[in-house]
This record gives sequence, C-alpha cells and structure tokens, in this order.
Amino acid sequence: MKAVRLHDYHKQPIVEEVPDPVLSGPLDVIVRIGGAGVCRTDLHIIEGQWAEAMGPRLPYTLGHENAGWVHAVGGGVTNVEVGDAVILHPQPACGLCLACREGRDMACAAAAFPGVSDHDGGMAEYLRTTARACVKLDPATDPADVAALADAGLTAYHAVRKAVPLLPPGSTAVVQGAGGLGHIGIQVLAALTATKIVVVDRDPAALALAARLGADTTVRADGNQVSAVLDVTSGRGAEVVFDFVAEQGAENDAWDMTAAGGSLFVVGYGGELRIPTVAAVASEKNVIGNMVGTYRDLVELMVLAESGKVNLHTRRYPLDAAAEALDDLALNRIRGRAILVPQA
Repeated sequence: MKAVRLHDYHKQPIVEEVPDPVLSGPLDVIVRIGGAGVCRTDLHIIEGQWAEAMGPRLPYTLGHENAGWVHAVGGGVTNVEVGDAVILHPQPACGLCLACREGRDMACAAAAFPGVSDHDGGMAEYLRTTARACVKLDPATDPADVAALADAGLTAYHAVRKAVPLLPPGSTAVVQGAGGLGHIGIQVLAALTATKIVVVDRDPAALALAARLGADTTVRADGNQVSAVLDVTSGRGAEVVFDFVAEQGAENDAWDMTAAGGSLFVVGYGGELRIPTVAAVASEKNVIGNMVGTYRDLVELMVLAESGKVNLHTRRYPLDAAAEALDDLALNRIRGRAILVPQA
C-alpha cells in the first residue's frame, strides 16, 4: 500500500510503498482509510519538536486524524463489522488502568498514539487500530468529511466541554485563532452554550468565517486586540478564553484578555506563557491545559456533526499530494482543514 513516511526530521515526508498492516491480536481492526487530516502537529513532528517527548523511530507513517471503513477485524471484536464506516479515536486505550476506568482514557497508562508516537499513522491506504478506538458513523457519512474531527475537532470539543459550567448566559468567551481548531470551537460553543462569543484572528477571511459560524463579535489581531476585547467586555475581560494559537505572543495576550477569576484554556502550543506570580495570585485566574479528548467526547462530537451543528471546512488532496498539503498548511493557504484522501 501507499503511505506518507517521515524518514528524517526537517525534511519533507515521502509517499512510498509499504506492506499492508495485518491483524495481530483479537481486538485489532484494519481500517481502509477514507480521509486523513493534515494537522499542524504533523508540521511540529517534521520539525523534530516531538522527538524527545514521544520518540518515534524513523521512518514511520504520519497521520493521527483518521476515518474510513472497517476492512478486517480480529476474533474478539464485537462492536464493529467489516464495511462499517468509522472515525478513530486518536489514542487507543487499554480500558483496564485506573485512568480508563475513570473515563480519562487520554491518560491511559498503556495508550498508543498512532501517527505521533512510535506507531504508524493513517496517512496511508490502510491502518491497524483497535476496537476500542472505533466510533461507528452513520452509513451516509463520508469519512473524509469528518476525519479531522478525530483530533482537531475532538481537542476543541474537549476544551469547550470542560468550560461549559463556566459559561452561563450573560458570560463572554473569547476564541483566539479561528483556524482549523478554532472554527470548530466556535461551533461547539454555539451549540452547547448561550455565552457571547468573541473571536480574535489576524486574517479577515477567518473572521468572516467565524461570523458565519456563530461569533457574536470579531476582533482583528492588529496589535490592539487586547484593548478591543477589554472594550467589548466593559474592561473586565472574558470569563473564559480559548487560546488556539499560544505562540508568537498570543499566549500572553490570552492571559491579558482573561477576567479576574476567569479561566484560560490553552489549546495551541509553541510559545511560552510568562506570568508574574503576583499577577496569578492577585487575579485568581486559572490556566488549564487541553490534550485531545476522551472517547466519550468523540461520541458526543459526532452527534453534533451528524446533526449538522458542527461542520468542517475542508480541502481535499490525493495521498500523493501530501507534500503539497503540508506546504499549504505551513504557509497558511488553507481555510479550515486539509484532508488526504487515499482513494482520490
């Protein structure tokens, strides 16, 4: 089969032939990929930023946002059958450790992370995963339409879902960055809360999209974005700020936009949040990190997606055009998410 393989950090991955995956355990599932999302994390992996944290042995296959059709199942699989359309939770969990028993499968002691850690991902024609990762889709759903919800959508949903109790009617939520994750976060906020949604981005096209998706107010990131958010909130700041950028100074803007006693949900990464300890103490602000989401989060997100309340804006590429898709993402030429479609 064809697969997008990373051989060296700081160099583009290449599309090459590799052996098809095979079943090796009773709960294994082989999925024929219908769509694989291209994520900014893939760029960070190529740059070597995850080399020490996750330690993938090169070469390996990229791709952690995957959906498709069940191609083969192990003898112990009962929740899906050959032919089922599925979206895959990006981090298959064991189901047995304490974290899994508590529903925190992202903290599973034995979890794998295909496409990020030392396991081949889904930028390929086929992927081996486990039954525990599979969420069945409506047969009418095209896997390529929802593939990026497996990580980008799941991450945005997980952050918003945690913040829902903090966002009653009359509150304000700021979404900083209306790109691949942020445009999903806006829709989830609109679906789950009655909060006032303020979106900050430097791109006018992104702000126009945000307005169509449910933003009540949009703010151009032109150097005066913090003041603009404070003006919108009568000087208080927002009860919750979702920072989908978190680099190049945006992370510190997000802190300044957060109201005293409010919560900053850090979703993007790459920068460094510097907070004087006295400011943290005096303001009683909370800083909350977010890493993907749980299996239940993904199930709930798919309900919103299949009911039309969350929609991905995508651009499709054939698998052979993976390098083009990665370049377009790196150069901000994509509005929404890039999707590799092996069968295209």
